Amino acid sequence: MLRSLFAGISGLRTHQQMIDVTGNNIANVNTTGYKSAQATFQDTLSQMVQAAAGPQAGNGGTNPAQVGLGARLGNITNNFGQGASQSTGRNSDLMIQGDGFFVVTDGQERLYTRNGSFSFDASGLMTTSGGGIVQGWQAGANGIINTNDVPGAVSLPIGVLLEPSPTQNALFGGNLPGDRPVGTSVTTSQTGYGQAGVPVNIGVTFTKATATTWGVSFDGGATTSATLTFDADGELVGPAGGIVAFNADIDLNLSAMTAYAGLSTINPISQDGAAMGSLSSYTISNDGVLTGIFSNGLKRPLAQLALATFNNAQGLEKVGESMFRNTVNSGPAALGIAGTGGRGVLQAGALEMSNVDLGAEFTNLVIAQRGFQANSRVITTSDELLQDLVNIKR
Repeated sequence: MLRSLFAGISGLRTHQQMIDVTGNNIANVNTTGYKSAQATFQDTLSQMVQAAAGPQAGNGGTNPAQVGLGARLGNITNNFGQGASQSTGRNSDLMIQGDGFFVVTDGQERLYTRNGSFSFDASGLMTTSGGGIVQGWQAGANGIINTNDVPGAVSLPIGVLLEPSPTQNALFGGNLPGDRPVGTSVTTSQTGYGQAGVPVNIGVTFTKATATTWGVSFDGGATTSATLTFDADGELVGPAGGIVAFNADIDLNLSAMTAYAGLSTINPISQDGAAMGSLSSYTISNDGVLTGIFSNGLKRPLAQLALATFNNAQGLEKVGESMFRNTVNSGPAALGIAGTGGRGVLQAGALEMSNVDLGAEFTNLVIAQRGFQANSRVITTSDELLQDLVNIKR
């Protein structure tokens, strides 16, 4: 039987596989997080017709003569290049800018994906569109995230209340009118919080006592009075650090106050207490920290997403749903946080589109089609030769 017949058949088979790979790329041109693949060929074992011979006895050497036996599929490699960004506006949609994979578990094994189309289920778990649970590190009761622990499910504590925080420090600032006559009073206040989140009115009255001192009295405070001393330039020189006790639990920081001539601009700036709060919204930062925003105005870290990198990403195995599984040739997953260890950063409100290049894929279709046609012509020609051989008997 003619060897060219089998070579043509192998060519048909390999070009059919090339068309299969290209067709799959085109089918996934709009698949979120899809990475395109490319088929490469290599020749098969060649049959020796004449072996090589070295120079000897005045004769030159001869090169080997071999007849190839066709082609076969060498490899199908994935292109892990960055896909374009598609803005969605959803807080839970995430895109990795750079290297790395999201870590997901389906209850049986750990998988990896570039598809960041996530949402929160009824129990608050962050999940993929297929129900996989996104992995990361939950924050402790104190809001601290320990990324050295084993990653677990990332969840949003729906319905959890943030305990109230009593006020310990309150900051006031602005200018007391230093050119006003003795006896001038300026009053201001802000709301703080006591135990169990009970509102406390932090009322302060400043009364000019001398040219360089102002008396301080409090509305509701245990301490009845204090004295602020300013130098000739209107800068505060006493008490030390500008700290005055409002009561046994709350200190007032008045260090930002001045006594220049002119208008009174005394205003409360801040206080560190808070009432009880419930979760109202959340944000996800570039390093994957899920931060809860509570109704009392406070923000607290709730969790942090884990990202994985591999020594050889080409060794990953596709398992469907834009997921990958690690293999013996990909190496184990190196887990960490976004923006460290060669991992990319996250962008919330966007998804990574497929990196399929339609122009290149259509070109590959033409190449595969012409290669398939040429190999079919080899089979036709070989068949004609066999037909001529059979006809010799006639």
